[in-house]
Amino acid sequence: MSSPSKRFECDWRPSPRLLEVYLCAQALALLTVLLVEIALWARLLGVLACACHAAWVLPRHLLLTHSAVFKRLRHDDEGWQVLRSGGQWQPVTLQPDSMALPWLVIVRFRLPGRWFSHSLCIPADAMSPDMHRRLRVRLKFSRQRWRVAE
Repeated sequence: MSSPSKRFECDWRPSPRLLEVYLCAQALALLTVLLVEIALWARLLGVLACACHAAWVLPRHLLLTHSAVFKRLRHDDEGWQVLRSGGQWQPVTLQPDSMALPWLVIVRFRLPGRWFSHSLCIPADAMSPDMHRRLRVRLKFSRQRWRVAE
């Protein structure tokens, strides 16, 4: 029997299902803003807010085309690390509210020296089923997963 590898690395692609869910929610928000009886300036402000939100979220979280997107995640002897598009590996500290469900993985982490946390939402259709399962297992059972990154 071979010993399991301590090194794990994964990447993901844009999720068509997550994009569909977001576009449906955005359409419902726009429909609500347009059908509710409010002043014209408030209606225009609501439509503008929806458009600004879509302009921010689509390239960064759904289409994964922005340069600041985290593209890869790995775990080895040095702990957990993330890779931005065209960047270097950065050590991270996983947060206890990270979630690993069969259809969705939410990885919450903090970069060293930062006060706020980042989130990665990785649906099951964003990577191969085997890799998604391995990521869930690694998140649930890795030792020292809450270890502070240096």
